[in-house]
Amino acid sequence: MDERRRQNVAYQYLCHLEEAKRWMEACLSEELPPPTELEESLRNGVVLAKLGHCFAPAVLPLKKIYDREQTRYKAAGLHFRHTDNINHWRDAMSHVGLPSIFHPETTDIYDKKNMPRVVYCIHALSLYLFKLGLAPQIQDLYGKVDFTEEEIDNMKRELEKYGLQLPAFSKIGGILANELSVDEAAVHAAVLAINEAVDQGVVAQTMVALRNPSAMLLNLREALAGAYQEMLHRAKLEKGSNARNRYLQVIPEGEDIYDRCLTQAEIQGNINKVNVHGALEEVDNALERQDALALYHALQDPVLALHCLQRDNLDRYLEQLSMDREQKALELGYVDLLEQEEVEAGILAANKKGEEERAMLRAVSRINAAIRGGTPAETLEALMDPAAQLPDAYPLAAPLYQRQLALLQRQHPRGELVQEELFVAVEMLSAVALVNRALDAGDADGLWSSLVSPALGLAGVEEANAQRYFEDLLQLKGQSREVGAEFLSWNDIQDSVTNTNSSVQDENDRVLAVRLINEALGQADPEKTLAALLLPAAALPDVALPTARRYHDVLAQARRLKAQATEDDGAVLWWEEIQDGVCRANQDTVAARRMALGTAAINQAIKEGKAAQTLRVLRNPDVALCGVVSACAAAYQEQLAALMATKRQTGTAKPCWIRHRLTDGAEYYLSLQTFEGSWQRPRGGGLNTTHLSREEIQSVITRVTAAHDRERLWASNVAFVVRLQARLRGCLVRREFAARRRILREQQPAAIRIQACWRGYKQRRAYLERLRYLQANADAAIKIQACVRMWQARRKYQERLRYFKKNIKAVIKIQAFVRANKARGDYRMLVHARSPPLSIVRRFIHLLEQSQHDFWEESEVLRLQEEVVKRIRASRQLESDLDLMDIKIGLLVKNRITLQEVVSHCKKLTKKNKEQLSEMMSIDKQKGLKSLSKEKRQKLEAYQHLFYLLQTQPVYLARLIFQMPQNKSTKFMESVIFTLYNYASNPREAYLLLQLFKAALQEEIRSKVDHVHDILTGNATVIRLVVSFYRNAHGQNALRQILGGPVQEVLQDKSLSIRTDPVDIYKAWINQTESQSGQRSKLPYEVSPEQALSHPEVQRRLDISIRNLLAMTDKFVSAITSSVDKIPYGMRYVAKILRTSLAEKFPRASLEEIDKEKAPFLSLTGETPSHAGCLIEERWLQLILWQEQKMQGSV
Repeated sequence: MDERRRQNVAYQYLCHLEEAKRWMEACLSEELPPPTELEESLRNGVVLAKLGHCFAPAVLPLKKIYDREQTRYKAAGLHFRHTDNINHWRDAMSHVGLPSIFHPETTDIYDKKNMPRVVYCIHALSLYLFKLGLAPQIQDLYGKVDFTEEEIDNMKRELEKYGLQLPAFSKIGGILANELSVDEAAVHAAVLAINEAVDQGVVAQTMVALRNPSAMLLNLREALAGAYQEMLHRAKLEKGSNARNRYLQVIPEGEDIYDRCLTQAEIQGNINKVNVHGALEEVDNALERQDALALYHALQDPVLALHCLQRDNLDRYLEQLSMDREQKALELGYVDLLEQEEVEAGILAANKKGEEERAMLRAVSRINAAIRGGTPAETLEALMDPAAQLPDAYPLAAPLYQRQLALLQRQHPRGELVQEELFVAVEMLSAVALVNRALDAGDADGLWSSLVSPALGLAGVEEANAQRYFEDLLQLKGQSREVGAEFLSWNDIQDSVTNTNSSVQDENDRVLAVRLINEALGQADPEKTLAALLLPAAALPDVALPTARRYHDVLAQARRLKAQATEDDGAVLWWEEIQDGVCRANQDTVAARRMALGTAAINQAIKEGKAAQTLRVLRNPDVALCGVVSACAAAYQEQLAALMATKRQTGTAKPCWIRHRLTDGAEYYLSLQTFEGSWQRPRGGGLNTTHLSREEIQSVITRVTAAHDRERLWASNVAFVVRLQARLRGCLVRREFAARRRILREQQPAAIRIQACWRGYKQRRAYLERLRYLQANADAAIKIQACVRMWQARRKYQERLRYFKKNIKAVIKIQAFVRANKARGDYRMLVHARSPPLSIVRRFIHLLEQSQHDFWEESEVLRLQEEVVKRIRASRQLESDLDLMDIKIGLLVKNRITLQEVVSHCKKLTKKNKEQLSEMMSIDKQKGLKSLSKEKRQKLEAYQHLFYLLQTQPVYLARLIFQMPQNKSTKFMESVIFTLYNYASNPREAYLLLQLFKAALQEEIRSKVDHVHDILTGNATVIRLVVSFYRNAHGQNALRQILGGPVQEVLQDKSLSIRTDPVDIYKAWINQTESQSGQRSKLPYEVSPEQALSHPEVQRRLDISIRNLLAMTDKFVSAITSSVDKIPYGMRYVAKILRTSLAEKFPRASLEEIDKEKAPFLSLTGETPSHAGCLIEERWLQLILWQEQKMQGSV
């Protein structure tokens, strides 16, 4: 039954959390965490402070809320300033008048000491604000929400953990009425009368009960009496239903009358709700009739609490609220009343619009005044005023705004620009300013964005011409700056865009004409080529009809050359290339005609037979004959006349057309009658073949001039001819040398192969000699390498050590930062993690408050520790007595003592054990510290201080150890010192014991050790103390972990033989032979080692045993060297202190000598990886004994 009750209490509290969550979400209009996480989210006070701002914004403005977005809380957790939010919330509740009996303490929230009280306060605050009409009513969700069993169990454990009682949430209304009323009885009676009248359902009686002055109800209206009755009746039915639902599931422990009746606050809250609903209906009716005056009267109703009404904005209220009403009808699908918050938001929006319009008119007036003032900076400042509601203005274009707006203002009929005109003008001018800024910055992308902006309003802007726009406008910008204009105007930009579009269109037409020309060139038709060249779009000047053939040939040749150069068969000529071809064809036509006329003049001079005349025409530059020499004029005349006579005999002179071939293979025709030229062969007519061509004339001139030059050359260059012959001979010799070298180059691979073989032989021989040398000196090489490696490692270590010593402060600071960072991370994990690790909990466990139960547990642990120490001492004493008893029994077996002495010693032990047992029982029966007198208590405190001083200051015990006699020191140490340190049962005592070992060892080395080897030969007291302490279960466990595997492997191998004595091997062989054959061996049984080794079988078995011994030894050494971390830390620490102290005492001693003295100390416990030989030797002796026993058993 109790478990069920606790479950129901946890469920009730979760329901109250959900009620508080939903109510706060309705007030804040934001989503909160689920109920299971709501308590944690309230600890920083941000949500509570926001709630306080909702009902008391004057007392708690948003700027007072610390960490409003909770970024600091999410990053680093709670901060002490979060308590300010909680205190602000409490001040806000005090301001609105909530009784302080409901207020929680700051620690209840921040430290989560009493969160149910916080939720209880939120419920009371909701009811109080509902009564005042400042917040909606909180819902009763008991039985209406579901939680998982896990959530209910978790909440139950949380409530049991803090031991908190759940407040009476159902009695909030009654407590609130008692706290606020003057006459509690009168108010109580009036409220009960109202509940009875509501149950009867008579509106008049209900209204009379409501008007009772004792009820202290406000804002009652006769017109809404029926609505009051209906609302109160519905609220009471709902409250009664919730109460029945609650008491059906929970065992009632005293039902309150207000669990089913409405409280005074609830009645007032429902009356306020009805009044608000009636006022909202009046507002809706006014909106329906579009009556601005009626709307204003409805909005002035006090229940709506609209304090920001302005009569000047009456039309705006009507417009805004009508628009909100229509929007809500569209969203819901039906016409509904506007809520109070929606009406208030509409009023605020209308006021804002009105204020913005008035501010806009003032700003426009200031802009006009600034424009008339003529100062660009003031105009720009006025334009940038946000109240003007104008597009963005740019400071760089201040002169542009001033100039253009002043022009518009002068052109305006009233001389004043209105806001719409300013908006359009500033928008266009800002776009023009952006264009100018993009041009100044050289930003092509920004220019395009500005050109296509609707604010600029340019016509004919095409995206394909964006780059051309940028280049042309940039050029235009430079030209305008040269004439003193800083900005391009809108007209300049539009004209530039239009011109660019026109240029691009012309270029496109030209591209089409170029394409047609290239197509005509591909058809090998000069007429089509000429027609394409004459197209107007091509815009090619000086195209003549007679040159059509030459145009076609030149352009076709240029196209072929371009195709070869680009390796593209589809290559075409561009307009510039075509224009160059046309110019070149025209130049070729002029040059060819001049050359033909000059050739005709030469033929005419040859016919006349005058050498001087012939020489003159031969030098005509139009004919371009080479090598004409004046001295050869007669020879030219003679040879050319002979050639003409020869051609006259075989040719015909009747046709008037002659043909000339140019250097590129083209043919040019000239009429001797009309002197007209053509690139096409004349139709219907032959050619004159008696006419000398330019090539024939050039060949005669070349031949004659060459003969003349040769005669003069031979006459004037005899010495040069001799040198030429010498060089020719040298050339022949070099040719022979090159041939020889070519042969050698052809045979180069063979020569290289021979050389490579020889070099390889020499290299292998040198390598083998070096290898033999290194193999002969392998030990020295290994030693040198070891020394070098050791030197490098030592140098690296020393450098690292010097670096750390040099930066010790930085190292300490880094370590402190790392520790602090880790501590912060552990604390965040402890606070935020659902299940933090045990190590982190243990680290911060001291921060928790200690209870009486913790004290009892700690005292119980101390008592158990004390008992364990007593048992350990008793066990050690018993062990010592048993050892003595074993010795006496051994002496009895050997007849060294009598039986009576053994029995006497046994009786002494029995009596001593009984005394110890009775002493322990008497100690258990004592009453503890309370039974001590004042003197004994002071004596006990003195002993406690003494023991604490001895533990924490080991120098006293370290010196006391050496004052004890040598034969009593071990017993004293084991009985007193180990007990004083509680046998190192916890980390603190283990650390203090190690400090004692360190101080004692340092003291002994400083005072008693004169040589390095004295630490072992002198039977050092501290060494015996350490060995005695670590030869316990801890040391044995470490030894078992290190050597357990190899020893187990040896013990399990039944066939393993590790005998190394030849005589034993010989005897085992003889025994095995006799047991297998059943006959006595003829060999002698007692032999010497030399005689035993003379047998091959003994040698074979000895070799097998040695190999087995080496293999197992390697396994033991590997097991020891790989388990250094398993050696007890105390042993390693004492070994380090021993090495450091010896090095300080004997600085001249080598490290090897010190390590030799340290190794036996570690080997005493069988736990040293560097000197494992001692342990292995001992284990092998045990194994050999075990083999002997096995062999004896088998025999």
